[in-house]
Amino acid sequence: MMNEYGTYLYAVARDTGHACPEGLLGVAGTPVRAIPQAGLVAYVSTVPLDRFGAEPLRESMEDLDWLSETARAHHHVVEAVAEDQPAVPVRLVTVYSGDEQIRELLSRRHDDFAEVLTRIAGRQEWGVKAYVDLAAAVAEEQAVEAGGPGAAYLRRRQASLHGREEAWRQAAAFAERIHDALSTVAIASRRHRAQDPQLSGRTELMILNGAYLVERDRGEEFARLVDEQRGQGADVELTGPWVPYSFTDLADPAEPEVLGDG
Repeated sequence: MMNEYGTYLYAVARDTGHACPEGLLGVAGTPVRAIPQAGLVAYVSTVPLDRFGAEPLRESMEDLDWLSETARAHHHVVEAVAEDQPAVPVRLVTVYSGDEQIRELLSRRHDDFAEVLTRIAGRQEWGVKAYVDLAAAVAEEQAVEAGGPGAAYLRRRQASLHGREEAWRQAAAFAERIHDALSTVAIASRRHRAQDPQLSGRTELMILNGAYLVERDRGEEFARLVDEQRGQGADVELTGPWVPYSFTDLADPAEPEVLGDG
């Protein structure tokens, strides 16, 4: 028999007696509640499977407006939970067939959740992006190497290639220097894939897209260190602090299930 409702999972924390934030609403305006089990607590909503079952989700995930609205609601819940305690965020639209599956998850993956919660306790994630105007760097290198307007075509072509290679090399080296400097303050760091200009909204080349796990009481120190990296040929952007999404991957994660059947 088809269930009418499923259980949407946002995040997992330790069961320390914190109440679920009063009046907190999640995806599709559904109330958020807590499910305790095995010393952990899962923050969830009850959602209709005619909207959050497997088939409806396949269509909804292609609707960018729906996806954006759902993501905002999901992250709002995670941030509200994480204000008072470390919390492990669960990926977007993770829906189980009911509360019993959530309890089974908390029992089965207790040690994995506990390890991640210990790792992020008292720490925050900061994001750092660095950009360079590669075209300007290439033009500058060409001006040095090409020998002026009277140079032969082959010489200009070779200078163009050399300028591009040199600009890439310098950009990569600069990104490494920034990352290494910031890693001296961070507890852990991750380098994510550079974003396409259509996503970043910038015309410059992104040479660094880093995430850094930093002790809460060293946040100002980290921000000052980021400031020191500016003005050296790249535009450096600091964001955060955030819930440490980049550092909450579970060891040997089980694939979350999106279920429509009981």
